[in-house]
Amino acid sequence: MTIRVGIIGATGYTGAELVRILSRHPEVELVALTTKSYIGKPYWEVYPHLYKYNRMTGEKMDLPYLLEACDAIFIALPHGHSMAVALEAAGRGVKLIDLGADFRLADYRVYEQWYRVAHVARELLPAAVYGLPELYRESIKDAWLVANPGCYPTSAILALAPLLEKKLIDPGTVIIDSKSGVSGAGRGLSLGSHFSEVNENFKAYNIAGHRHTPEIEQELGKILGEEIRVSFTPHLLPVTRGILSTVYAKLSSPVEQDELLELYSDFYREELFVRVMPRGMLPQIKWVAGTNHCDLGLVTDPRTGRVIIVSAIDNVVKGASGQAVQNMNLLFGLPEDTALAGPGLYP
Repeated sequence: MTIRVGIIGATGYTGAELVRILSRHPEVELVALTTKSYIGKPYWEVYPHLYKYNRMTGEKMDLPYLLEACDAIFIALPHGHSMAVALEAAGRGVKLIDLGADFRLADYRVYEQWYRVAHVARELLPAAVYGLPELYRESIKDAWLVANPGCYPTSAILALAPLLEKKLIDPGTVIIDSKSGVSGAGRGLSLGSHFSEVNENFKAYNIAGHRHTPEIEQELGKILGEEIRVSFTPHLLPVTRGILSTVYAKLSSPVEQDELLELYSDFYREELFVRVMPRGMLPQIKWVAGTNHCDLGLVTDPRTGRVIIVSAIDNVVKGASGQAVQNMNLLFGLPEDTALAGPGLYP
């Protein structure tokens, strides 16, 4: 099998990570890397770490050509830019994996409220499958339009899914405290991600208003079977890669820590990319750097009746491009870990 792949928005960080992963994918032929900023420029000149791994040139997006030449298209663009592509692709037999937010929220009104953009492809929302393989694997296999999850939601949903499915926590007490590396802000220049602003600094941002909040609530609500409201606070770490989420919730009744660890181990037993840490070990972002893993650890606090779950991912891999390739593998019936297997770098 050869899967002909195009990447729209190939010169952002998620696009570059897609190229890095797909350059070693045995079943993929990259046929187009589109860009606005580097048209006509050799891709390796934009990202020299890919010198001799990719000999392509950045090109202007030609959607009719992409729809004819590709079996799968990754859309690595900010929100608001994927809807037009999906409308053109519908019914053409091409698989779309959207790394933006345009198809993550099932209710277009919620999307428009949080993203301040009119949703012009509402009719396609029922066809979109939320691309978290650990929860929606079978639906992803049959989809043509996959909404790749956000980075923060990936870490939070995987942290809470076993507890909510078993209704072991009070859903009204969930607090998600997340920290991300600077690459999550993208490659564009901005004061907030300037070295002098980030280095030796640590700050919260978008408190009670981050756009990933409704996505987290939507997916947790599906697991729980009812609406849920969470407190979600993101922070910016002075590191390049990684997300660490510390999640707090009140237990519905006392449960021993070992029982919960066994629950998590059973829930994720067949999952290639979720590692449940043994008692006494809590995840660190360095352990998952460069990998498609989500590491989970937990502690119970009998004094307060709470459970604390720690979740770590690489925001550019499991939080974006690695998960997108995992979804592509599912779409084409390949082993899920193709081009994604293996440990990360340490130290």
